[in-house]
Amino acid sequence: MTKLVKMNTNRIALVTGATAGFGRSIARCLAINGFDVIITGRRKKLLVQLEEELIKIPGCRVLSLNFDVRKLRDVENAINCMPEDWKKIDVLVNNAGLAAGLGPVQDGLVDDWERMIDTNIKGLLYMTRLVAPLMVAGGRGHIVNIGSIAGREVYPNGNVYCGTKFAVDAISKGSRMDLVKQGIKVTVIHPGMAETEFSFVRFHGDAVAAKKVYDGLIPLHADDIADAVLYAVTRPDHVNISELVITPTAQASATIVNRV
Repeated sequence: MTKLVKMNTNRIALVTGATAGFGRSIARCLAINGFDVIITGRRKKLLVQLEEELIKIPGCRVLSLNFDVRKLRDVENAINCMPEDWKKIDVLVNNAGLAAGLGPVQDGLVDDWERMIDTNIKGLLYMTRLVAPLMVAGGRGHIVNIGSIAGREVYPNGNVYCGTKFAVDAISKGSRMDLVKQGIKVTVIHPGMAETEFSFVRFHGDAVAAKKVYDGLIPLHADDIADAVLYAVTRPDHVNISELVITPTAQASATIVNRV
């Protein structure tokens, strides 16, 4: 259970990919802990459901933005057209991401590759490009990028997905250098095996194959990553959590797992 962290005034957090998995848990966790939240996602019905849930939290304001991070013009319109009081964004959580397909590079589907590159890399960059200047203008801010253990070590058949998450890691480190003089914090969080929609999407909707990934072990849950985000964004002003790697106890690396 997420512990309440008392805040003096509500800060504003924007969470991409908030309709499921990590994003939904992160948005809920931040809302419970005193943040006003901007939630974004492609699936309008799920976005509306989350908004209806979050507005019931006492003292929490919610703004939902229905757009696809892969489409630059939609990102620009969504951010530029927000009410001015919502543009004072303190925390950006670049969570939207996915894996599509699992197989050798010579058999890869180009459509899968483009979905991953457009979402995991370009979507993150589009959001950062639009929100970071708002933070610089305000003199403070914190960008949290959700990476993956696949961004630290490759594994067989992971090729393009691993490549996109290596890019997230590099972009995060470079952004930290670029923004340090402006006082903007940057954190990258690398989860290991976590049971969300991740494998269901990776295996193109094959629920049996997705479930098999987690056989014989207790994987991470979305709330575990939400707790990590909360920890990072509630440190004192002089403390930046640059990087976190979080795995299940049963996972020692991308390819070494203890199944019982």
